[in-house]
Amino acid sequence: MAGRDPDEYEYVVSDTDEQVPDVSAEEYREAFGEDITRTLDLETWKTGEDLSEVYARLEAEVREAVEQENRTREEIRRLVFPQLEKRPGAPKHAGAPYACKRAGLEQIQRGLLFNGGVEACDGTRQVHDTLPLTIYQIGVSLVSYRGDQGTWVHRLFRRDLRANPGGGNPADEALELLQRRSHRAGQNQESPRDKISNLAGRAVMSYAERAILLRRSQAVWRMGHGNPAPYELITGSGTMDMMVESTKVIRELVEHHQKFVYVASEPSDRLLLTIGQALYPLEYAIVGSLQEAIGKTVENGHYRMKVNVDMTWDGRKIDSPEAWIRRFRDFVAPQVVVGVYRATPAAPAQVFYAHAEHAHVAAHIAIADSILQYHRGFPMLIDLADHVCSHVFGRETLYGPVSTAYTEAGAPWRYLSERATRK
Repeated sequence: MAGRDPDEYEYVVSDTDEQVPDVSAEEYREAFGEDITRTLDLETWKTGEDLSEVYARLEAEVREAVEQENRTREEIRRLVFPQLEKRPGAPKHAGAPYACKRAGLEQIQRGLLFNGGVEACDGTRQVHDTLPLTIYQIGVSLVSYRGDQGTWVHRLFRRDLRANPGGGNPADEALELLQRRSHRAGQNQESPRDKISNLAGRAVMSYAERAILLRRSQAVWRMGHGNPAPYELITGSGTMDMMVESTKVIRELVEHHQKFVYVASEPSDRLLLTIGQALYPLEYAIVGSLQEAIGKTVENGHYRMKVNVDMTWDGRKIDSPEAWIRRFRDFVAPQVVVGVYRATPAAPAQVFYAHAEHAHVAAHIAIADSILQYHRGFPMLIDLADHVCSHVFGRETLYGPVSTAYTEAGAPWRYLSERATRK
């Protein structure tokens, strides 16, 4: 199971499983144009043979939605963009969109991108989940257009019980195993309660991507995938050591290197994307700051666990993880701006993050790389890093050796889930 993408999870903190939001009958009707009772009435459902009406409705809904978006574009440009720079706490350069000149983009392509002046980093994770053992394979690649590349991999082996707590008593061992597994989700399922799985799956990969980009890249400019400070690192996925060590890396990237650009795949903020859709091709706009993006997470988060790593900030010992993350929010996050750009007429808007002092160059780099993919309008260098990582650390690089190991252990199929043996 491949994981993606850190910047694509909502900034929501909860002690238990995710809460189901209340949806009124009026909200349902407003969203879908029909009452829920009509949706549940099977008489309104079409048979598989009667598809002509289904397709007609589909075409009408899509056409009307696109027309509405087109109608609102100019009004968003007229009403929203002028207000961006007037908002309290608006970052530097916020406001009206900036237009890129093709000559400048071509110069960046020749002078930075194609000669290796920009390196991109991306990661992938594979999970082989069985009852006795869960294996996490985390791979990260670093690439440039000059042909240089590096790959790194780490595997974590999770067992619910590694030592016999009963001092050799099989009954106690079995009871302890049952108790521990009662807190885990089913096979190949994720649960907010299963903090170890979230830590091993998301946080470790996100940390490795940023640490490798910072400490292994030799390029002038660094390009990352997602949000430079994603939810799983800001919260530590429940582990304060992870939070502190991750924010150290992010701080060094932001304050010392500065020349970076992160581009998100599927950001959760539809407001940002709506503003982005109002841009013309080759335009970008600075909208907000990273401080705004992580503010709610930090304010509502739980940072009370013990920290075992060094918490020295500029020679000063920070006394609690809560004070540490608030310092990061107040002093580091404001230096990062959040913007949107649109590379081509066919492509959607993209969300990017950059240092405030280098935001214009960062936006030009992202757009110069994105116009190489007319239909996607997304940086091709990030796609290259993803393809390299997926090829080197794809599913078969884990599942093949694991299957062989289970076969040699005399249990080739015994612990596989139904879905794993369906095909």
